[in-house]
Amino acid sequence: MIGKGRLERLSPSAARLALAALLLVLLASLIAPTMKPGTRSPWEGAVEGPVDRAGASLSDATKPYDEDIALYEVATERIRKGEHYYDFIVPEQRSRHYPVNPGLAVRLPTLAYINAALGEGGQMAAAIALMLAIVAAWWRRLGEEPEDRGRVQRLGTAFVFVAASLGLNRHYFPLHELWAGGLIALSFALHRPEGGGREGAWRGAFVAAALALAIRELALPYVLLMAAFAVWRRSWYEAAAWILLTLVFLAGLAWHLTIIAREVVPSDPHGPPWLVMRGMAGWLVNVVQSSNLRWLPPFLAGPAVVLMTFGWLGWRSPSGLVGFLLGAGYGLAFMIAGRWDNFYWGAMIAPTLFVGLVFAPRALRQLALRARMKPAPN
Repeated sequence: MIGKGRLERLSPSAARLALAALLLVLLASLIAPTMKPGTRSPWEGAVEGPVDRAGASLSDATKPYDEDIALYEVATERIRKGEHYYDFIVPEQRSRHYPVNPGLAVRLPTLAYINAALGEGGQMAAAIALMLAIVAAWWRRLGEEPEDRGRVQRLGTAFVFVAASLGLNRHYFPLHELWAGGLIALSFALHRPEGGGREGAWRGAFVAAALALAIRELALPYVLLMAAFAVWRRSWYEAAAWILLTLVFLAGLAWHLTIIAREVVPSDPHGPPWLVMRGMAGWLVNVVQSSNLRWLPPFLAGPAVVLMTFGWLGWRSPSGLVGFLLGAGYGLAFMIAGRWDNFYWGAMIAPTLFVGLVFAPRALRQLALRARMKPAPN
């Protein structure tokens, strides 16, 4: 027997408030921008021409459209030629007028070494393997949904494919968020929560999340969320593993920052702040421009992001609440942190966020039905 969903347990008054808040956010998303101000989509028009591997400044005529990707390509190429990442990365960024202060402006070396080892053919093979793994894992996970199993499984997996297919664009293989976001989507699909002190199937999810965290520190909120829910479920072995992963990562990050700090000189300017307070536009721009939603007109793309996030509440599994908090948490972070040129941070959650769309109709129906009910008499 299928129990009540979390929205069905709301009081009529609470359901009305929640429905009003959702409608307000949807209306705001209709008019909020979904593109960076003053420019076209950064994911369009990638230049396939040669990149200056020596680190010399490029003229506007030969410069790749996305200079971040050009920097990461150069780092990969220099490692492939036998150089050590920390021997060149700070001077390389400085020569390209990229900030090196604070040290977090310098990426972790993990992806550069992986891409250098794989080569172009290996990167494409890895991208295909990751996409297929994401799709297969979500097909199996959604097949365990007891209500409307066939519809949820087929439609949900189709949404996952649309989201994960962006990872096959080879122009963006140097982009850390593309790989980390895909690994988070895989990790979440592999995770099987249990409660009451029983351990679920979490080890595969743990490995995928650990690799995502090693590639991009922006995966840390996901790891912390998984740790918090493991503690809440009293799954102590799993909680200990997530906490240990966090501590090991923080130690590694401190080591990384220490090495970068040695290379920083007093003349290096401090980079612009990341706390920009962009509001709803920051959330929508990041997710839309980091996913295939960018092909939709703004009045459809914005509400789609809201419904994807809200839809997770319609999944009766404990993972539904995790998915909602993951999408809403990153969304809130994008509202208050990140500059317009950091739009690609949205790739951290875009592949996972699409799954919520399959549960959105159910969540809306549950909320609307509860809002129509009369309060129980005293």
